[in-house]
Amino acid sequence: MKLTLPELRRDTPLVMVTAYDFPGAQQAERAGMDLILVGDSLGNVVLGYDSTAPVTLSDIIHHTRAVRRGAPDTFLVADLPFGTYHTGVQDAMRAAVRVIQDSGADAVKVEGASPEVLEVITVLTRNGIPVMGHVGLTPQTEVSLGGRKVQGRDEAGAQRILEDAQAVERAGAFAVVLEVIPARLARVITERLSIPTIGIGAGPYCSGQVLVYHDVLGLSDHEKKIARRYAELGQLATEALRAYAEDVRGRTFPAKENSFIIKDEVLDKLY
Repeated sequence: MKLTLPELRRDTPLVMVTAYDFPGAQQAERAGMDLILVGDSLGNVVLGYDSTAPVTLSDIIHHTRAVRRGAPDTFLVADLPFGTYHTGVQDAMRAAVRVIQDSGADAVKVEGASPEVLEVITVLTRNGIPVMGHVGLTPQTEVSLGGRKVQGRDEAGAQRILEDAQAVERAGAFAVVLEVIPARLARVITERLSIPTIGIGAGPYCSGQVLVYHDVLGLSDHEKKIARRYAELGQLATEALRAYAEDVRGRTFPAKENSFIIKDEVLDKLY
């Protein structure tokens, strides 16, 4: 059964994975994920963009619909993409309502802890839309952070991330993602918050963990320090497709068992 917000507790490790389509969502639900995230990482992973910035609200809704069909009984979080909640609370509310109504998501996720983002979290949660926060490395604004590098290593940076996480909690978020920060900093943050922390590249002390589906299954091209590959399905897929191509070129596929028959008398009438 789908977890409810009160059941997303800190005392049992929460497991979240991204999914972007129907079969991926089916597999995630069958595997017993606590939460599924339709992240704007679909821009990099599925759509082939260099960043998450080009992902649109329509993209998120389209993919979240498919994921909901594949995982009807899993708590589903959808990213609000870049630009949909940065231009004012009214725009953010419209975007969030569209996601909830049109895609079937249970909650939305926003990045950062600027005054504008904190106001968005407050307004959305007051109007019944659960919000997951996200601090540390925030991919939507990674250019301004100097690229994809560890955040919070110096005193000022660590203090900022701690304060950001606390502010996100005060604004009403039900959980917060901590991305690419030192493990011991993530531990301090987790100890000081009452809401669950979900780590990605943030060490073992968070309340839960999230990984990208394609990284878990070995479908991405590169090893990532923050991830662990539990299979090498990309390699298997390439080998299977190569074997298929060889069978077609060698005329061993399709074979008799892949073909349909027609009676001779039917064919005879064609001449």
